[in-house]
Amino acid sequence: MGSAPASDDVYLRPTVRTAAKLLVVGHFAVGKTTFVGTLSEIRPLRTEEVMTEAGALVDDLAGTRDKTTTTVAMDFGRLTLDDSLVLYLFGTPGQQRFTKLWQDMTRGALGALVLADTRRLSHSFDVMGVLEELGLPYAVAVNDFDGAPVHELGEVREALDLLDETPLVRCDARDPDSSTRALIALVEYLLSRTTEREPA
Repeated sequence: MGSAPASDDVYLRPTVRTAAKLLVVGHFAVGKTTFVGTLSEIRPLRTEEVMTEAGALVDDLAGTRDKTTTTVAMDFGRLTLDDSLVLYLFGTPGQQRFTKLWQDMTRGALGALVLADTRRLSHSFDVMGVLEELGLPYAVAVNDFDGAPVHELGEVREALDLLDETPLVRCDARDPDSSTRALIALVEYLLSRTTEREPA
């Protein structure tokens, strides 16, 4: 499967037969808005607001000194993965005070891609915990930030205590090819789970 070329056309291809809702989740300032914007073939819907001094008192800004805006509802984008399959991407707010909001967004979602940052791996536990409570399957993509420590994926898997079956990949949320590969890892995982559940 390969990504479709970017297009300003808001209409779906007539050959599309299947639509899937996927979440892009992760802690505050992990790159969700960038990821959705990089992949969306339509102009992404964004609900970013300028960060305030009051917000700085409750949001962990460590390692994010250049961040000036934050998502307060969701990001939305669309990616036609092949002639028959379209993905609707919903990026969630990362702050814990918005957890209830993105719990509601899991309705109808087939799975989630968890973005992780090696500078703040422990911040991913709350996010993965919510997904597990809701029974939503997920893959993890380590977003490679400039200057962030680089660890072997096996070390990251151990640090995050991931199951062997949980896909773990690297990505650069700014790069379309890299981000597409991360999304494909999730889609292939979801397809494999569906196949396993089908009666012989």
